Amino acid sequence: MDRTLAPGYSRIGFEVRRRLPGWPADPQPGALAGRHVLVTGASSGLGIGCVEGLARLGAAVHMVVRDEVKGERVRGQIISRVGDADLRVTRCDLADLDDVRRFADELDLTSVHALIHNAGVMPPERTESPQGHELSMAVHVLGPVLMTELLRDRLHSGRTVLVSSGGMYAQRLPAGDPEFRLGEYSPSVAYARSKRMQVEMLPLLADRWSFDGMVLAGMHPGWADTPGVRESLPTFRRLTRPILRDDRQGADTSVWLAATRPAPPTGRFWHDRVPRPTHLVPATRPRADEVARAWAWLRSATGLD
Repeated sequence: MDRTLAPGYSRIGFEVRRRLPGWPADPQPGALAGRHVLVTGASSGLGIGCVEGLARLGAAVHMVVRDEVKGERVRGQIISRVGDADLRVTRCDLADLDDVRRFADELDLTSVHALIHNAGVMPPERTESPQGHELSMAVHVLGPVLMTELLRDRLHSGRTVLVSSGGMYAQRLPAGDPEFRLGEYSPSVAYARSKRMQVEMLPLLADRWSFDGMVLAGMHPGWADTPGVRESLPTFRRLTRPILRDDRQGADTSVWLAATRPAPPTGRFWHDRVPRPTHLVPATRPRADEVARAWAWLRSATGLD
């Protein structure tokens, strides 16, 4: 079942796996008490499931959102279910690298236990960020990498999670056209390509940040019934709705990666609490020069030295 899309990525796959012998243990109650965790894209979909799961483990969760009014509304909804939740809403637009820098400068924390990059977009047409980058790549790759880099001192011995997508399995690394300037734009392809970029950069970023003792993990949530799926993939949702995962199931591995002890190994790609391969067919494997080219683009776009 591990390499089947249905039922492996569905709620069926999740419910079957968690009942099998060898399913990794849940974090202990209170595992995150006294710890600060940042979650981007915290006001919808998997972000809500992630925030609630972390709050139930005792974390002080910083809900990083673009819309503070919506964030406060969602905060109230979660507190109604988790009465003692410590939730704090803060604004940042991951697409805007200047805003990411402002956020890092203003964040009043000396230590961050975990940073979960959950924010996602799938614009219907090619859209550019304030710095002129294709929006999917800006939100899923550039913003998260820059934010993590700027917070690396506060993430010392902490954990960072990149929420990817199983859709990346169908895409090659877009080393020659990371900004999707060539060919006919496809929202779903742009989304999947940016997720492939995340995964291919994972080992390089893990190596860069390992000197700070940080664990970097990628994961994919399976097929989940998120606002992005409802708005951008209506046909897919209509066909698969009965088996789509809910927010809790989709966020489970992100929460587990943030809370499990001992810390998981760095640089791995996870699904349902188990490391997974990053390629299912040889055709998607990049050449070394393609990885180097993509890495150079990423460093230039984010200003990494």
